[in-house]
Amino acid sequence: MKLDLSSLTNATTALERSINAAKAYETTIPSELRDTVRSGIIQNFTVAYTLSWKTMQRWLEMNVSVNAVDGVSRRELFRYAAEHRLIHDVDVWMCFHTARDETPNTYDGAVAEEVGQIAKRFVSEAQALITSVHSRNG
Repeated sequence: MKLDLSSLTNATTALERSINAAKAYETTIPSELRDTVRSGIIQNFTVAYTLSWKTMQRWLEMNVSVNAVDGVSRRELFRYAAEHRLIHDVDVWMCFHTARDETPNTYDGAVAEEVGQIAKRFVSEAQALITSVHSRNG
């Protein structure tokens, strides 16, 4: 059975588009809208990140064992995913996890800026995950 990657692909594309739009219009976005644009990026990051780890979990359940990742910590999940060549760097994914945990604090401008920067790094890692799962899907 193949994993349906369309939701993850769409979420990653939405994140990439929002980042690119913010970059393209950064000098012309009125200051009163900057927080709204950044919030959109953070929301897209949160959705794409959640779908990413859930995709890893489902792939491991389907291809390794249903019980392999049942109740494991996020670090363990990422470690299993790296062992099975879905991702390359557990610590990078833990950085994304920490950033996602910070999203409730994005009303703090410094935290929001940091999460926004991490979201930009996340796009290529999520795309690599999609490629890895796609090539091993089935």
